[in-house]
Amino acid sequence: MEIRGTIAIVTGGASGLGAQTARALRAAGATVAIVDRNGPAAEEVARELGARAFTCDVTDGDQGVQTIAAIVTQLGAPRILVHCAGIGTARRIVGRDGPIPLEEFERVVRVNLIGTVNMVRLVAAEMTKLAPLEDGERGVIVMTASVAAFDGQLGQAAYAASKGAIVSLTLPAAREFAQFGIRVVTIAPGFFETPLLAELPAEAQQQLIGAIPFPKRLGRPSEFAELALHAITNRSLNGATIRLDGALRLPPR
Repeated sequence: MEIRGTIAIVTGGASGLGAQTARALRAAGATVAIVDRNGPAAEEVARELGARAFTCDVTDGDQGVQTIAAIVTQLGAPRILVHCAGIGTARRIVGRDGPIPLEEFERVVRVNLIGTVNMVRLVAAEMTKLAPLEDGERGVIVMTASVAAFDGQLGQAAYAASKGAIVSLTLPAAREFAQFGIRVVTIAPGFFETPLLAELPAEAQQQLIGAIPFPKRLGRPSEFAELALHAITNRSLNGATIRLDGALRLPPR
């Protein structure tokens, strides 16, 4: 798909991978809607890029409906969705304090999986109404999983389960939307330079880097953005999950 002149939605666009993807889409000529629960941060990125910010909790059905309706009204119907909104946690299923509180496990699954499905269902519904472009294409959806979907470590049960579900969602969603000319691709990043990892001590960061075969560094948000844009422009990419991890395979702990 040609990016220039299209309407693109980036969830989790106020920071990290989402913010960098929003920058790349804007640089490529897209009109960008930044969707994030952190309204002030989304507004700051939007001002930087000449984009539009929309405050939304992606897990809330009503907020999702209202937000997508506002984007369509103010900017037009989207042809691109890059869904980066998500959270992580470190908790064993049964730890020293007993079983993980069910609501904690549920929260991770709700944000990472239900939030993804909420945005995908609403944006895809708008894409189906658009006129087809070359090859009958109407839209592209890029979802974000994690290498933890395949190599979940101790303490990552909730996170790995939620991201694994996104990987499993990719192919059936692509098959369902194929009749409308909507492609679905998932990126599974490894260790990246994000606000979450930046909070770790330098020693912990070096341990993470030591597990990456090559390149021996954290991934750069710009590299995630490059792959997201390639997934958008390469019409043969569909129904696939792509690891972006420097050949990283996570050990048990």
